[in-house]
Order: sequence, then C-alpha cells, then structure tokens
Amino acid sequence: MEPGNVHIHYHDYEYGFPIHDDNELFARLVLEINQAGLSWLTILKKKDHFYAAFDNFAIEKVARYTDKKIARLLEDEGIIRNRLKINAAIENAKRIRQIQQEAGSFQQWLQDHHLLTKEEWVKLFKKTFLFTGGEIVHSFLMSIGYLPGAHIPSCPVYKKILKEKPVWATSV
Repeated sequence: MEPGNVHIHYHDYEYGFPIHDDNELFARLVLEINQAGLSWLTILKKKDHFYAAFDNFAIEKVARYTDKKIARLLEDEGIIRNRLKINAAIENAKRIRQIQQEAGSFQQWLQDHHLLTKEEWVKLFKKTFLFTGGEIVHSFLMSIGYLPGAHIPSCPVYKKILKEKPVWATSV
C-alpha cells in the first residue's frame, strides 16, 4: 500500500474507533510507544511487520518472550529496533496480564477509569506501564475512542465513530 493510502486507511477505519479486544488494545499501545520520536507514517508502514514480529500482539505470548526472542526482534529491520521499546512491550504485556486477572480484561480496566481527566490518565499509565509519557498516553486514548479529538465534527469519519459509541461521547 502506498504511504498516503496507508495513512488514509488508518484515518478512515481505525483512528478514533473504539477497540474492545485486549490484544488489539495492546497492539495499539505498543505501536504508539514505538512512534515516540518518529512519524506515525513510519509506524503505519511497518505495522504489518510489527504484527508478525510480535505474534499478532498476543499478550500471553509476548509476556513470555525470552532473551532469544528479544535478540531476534533487535535484528528485525521490519520494526523499530529499540531495546527500551521492545522491553517495554514485553513488560507491558506482563502488566496487562496482571490487569486481566484483577479487572477481567484490559478493556474493562480502561472502562473502569473512563472518567479520568487526561492528566489523571497520564499519571495512571506512568504508574502502571513502561514508556508511557503524556503524548503516548494521549495519542493512545484518543486513537481508541477514550479521549475526543481524533476527528473534527466536519470530518465524515466523525459521524461513523459516533455510531460506534466511543467512550468520550458516552461519558459526557
């Protein structure tokens, strides 16, 4: 897919739409973390490689990655080969497993905190996960429908997202 088409597809069918599957939520979090310091287009072009390299972001599998798997990831030119980001993905998978045991699911944990302000979300994420600063948390929550701003009301996608009942639109 051409770079522009990759971005258009993401804009029209993914960005701002609610996600309910824990593995997909984890995938989006990892992709947002990997975007830090880079353009989102770079991540979108590598998205399929990320899914392949990280076993489709199966939380259970990623949480069990060994040093051998980490070494392979560090050599994989299809992803961002940053040890801190790779380690964060693995540790965050472990933390999501803990959240799943306590809250039932990552999605439920997010839902349990849906009334937080952006600043409160950032504090919670920094306390709970690795490599999650203000921009990453804001981008992640906006991209999964927990914070508004992914699209403006005049954007045709805005109405499609409203039909999906994003958390930001239902908690006002």
